[in-house]
Amino acid sequence: MSDTPSHPAGPEAPAVPEAPLLPWADVQPEQFRMLRLAPLQTDRTTGARPLRFVQFGYAERNSKELSLLRLTVTLPGQRVRNEQNHLDVWVDHVTHRVRLSPERGLQVEPLNRGIGRFLLAQAAQWVQKKWSHYRIDGTDLPSRDALNEDSRLRRDHFLRVHGFDVVYADAQFLKARIEDVQAGEILDSWNVEKLQFLEVLDAAHMLQQAEQNLQEQDVKLRDKDEKLSRFRREETGLRFTITCLVAFSVFQAGLLIWIATHR
Repeated sequence: MSDTPSHPAGPEAPAVPEAPLLPWADVQPEQFRMLRLAPLQTDRTTGARPLRFVQFGYAERNSKELSLLRLTVTLPGQRVRNEQNHLDVWVDHVTHRVRLSPERGLQVEPLNRGIGRFLLAQAAQWVQKKWSHYRIDGTDLPSRDALNEDSRLRRDHFLRVHGFDVVYADAQFLKARIEDVQAGEILDSWNVEKLQFLEVLDAAHMLQQAEQNLQEQDVKLRDKDEKLSRFRREETGLRFTITCLVAFSVFQAGLLIWIATHR
């Protein structure tokens, strides 16, 4: 009985090299400025849009091979997910390429307040100062944005306004991507009617004006309280007078009846 010949093992699949770890993973914003989100009319999709103040933070790192700009927007009194209101701009000086992160696209909160366009404009300004001839990598767009027609159109408008070319691979408008584009072609401005920088002196003036308005309102409230107290005293006096007149009228009526019945 012969042994069954063993089959030679096939060639092992080559190991997929891991992507190199990027530096500066723990970098946190170091410079901060205040932003004013202007009050706008209520939007039927995103709801109320009151006046708000938020914090814009950024940090920059540079080496011979790479540069990084990290941008964040913090909402006082409100927590957001790590990937929201966050944009990293990676510049590869070896390949002359620019990559935007997070890969799944820029996510902002609150919506429709100009934050997305502001962050992308800040990124464009930074890149265009030194590397406007570099190319920004294209990427696939998440299909979740295409599930709602309004969201998809809003996203495409946002990207095309800034200079990106959105192309679709299917007739259902689900598979979309943005093509590579030269950094110098990206729009570096935002809608200042929605969002403005607020300097320290401007903020101080606003606080001073608010304090003055509060004092004026306090004076008006005290005047109204004094008038209300005076009206209450007058009302009390009138009630007492009316009570006395009623009592006197009852007494006089009783007296007249008694006189009439005892003649």
